[in-house]
Amino acid sequence: MDRPASDYVIEPTPIPAIPVAGSDQFFPVHRVYCVGRNYAAHSVEMGHDPNKESPFFFQKNPDNLDTSGQFPYPPASNDVHHEIEMVVALKSGGRDIPVEKALDCVYGYGVGLDMTRRDLQGKAKDMGRPWEVGKAFEASGPCTPLVPAGTIGHPTQGVIWLDVNGERRQTGDLNQMIWKVPEMISYLSGLFTLRPGDIILSGTPAGVGAVNRGDVLNGHIDGVGDLEVRVV
Repeated sequence: MDRPASDYVIEPTPIPAIPVAGSDQFFPVHRVYCVGRNYAAHSVEMGHDPNKESPFFFQKNPDNLDTSGQFPYPPASNDVHHEIEMVVALKSGGRDIPVEKALDCVYGYGVGLDMTRRDLQGKAKDMGRPWEVGKAFEASGPCTPLVPAGTIGHPTQGVIWLDVNGERRQTGDLNQMIWKVPEMISYLSGLFTLRPGDIILSGTPAGVGAVNRGDVLNGHIDGVGDLEVRVV
């Protein structure tokens, strides 16, 4: 329910939002769900067996998403990694959404990065603690403006890659995702009530690695777009 600012004991923060490509409109962000180890080769490089895992998710904060083109190197870490991903934005939601109806919920797509303080994430894993310190820090979700599905359709295949300073680091194909977009939406809706404005980061291919201040990251997904981010 909308309320005037005077009803709050402190001034409300602005609604996190992502620009819509080719428009002066914005997509308001409700929650950010990230699927883990959704490409088999990445699961293997992280020391896991993709044949023995069910889908699992962690969250970033809505205001972690950033379209400025700059990634401020975060404090408390000396091992920050890039993870290129397709961004999925939902225009509707619900509970227990059937797989065959899931794409009806999708507003559009973008190119994003799940930046990760790998050293802090590793310590959290070793101690059986949550991952937020490694995943949900400021500006940890660089992304492009969203492209509506009405314009590009629903990408199910196409090359996804990331270069760092002109050197190819990650490459894969959307068809290599273990859990496809409809399956992710359906599975998530059995755990949470999905809402318009929800974002899903759909997983990263193999080749994740460290970045340094001054690096330039260029990412691409066929049919979706291109992302350029400078580490500052």
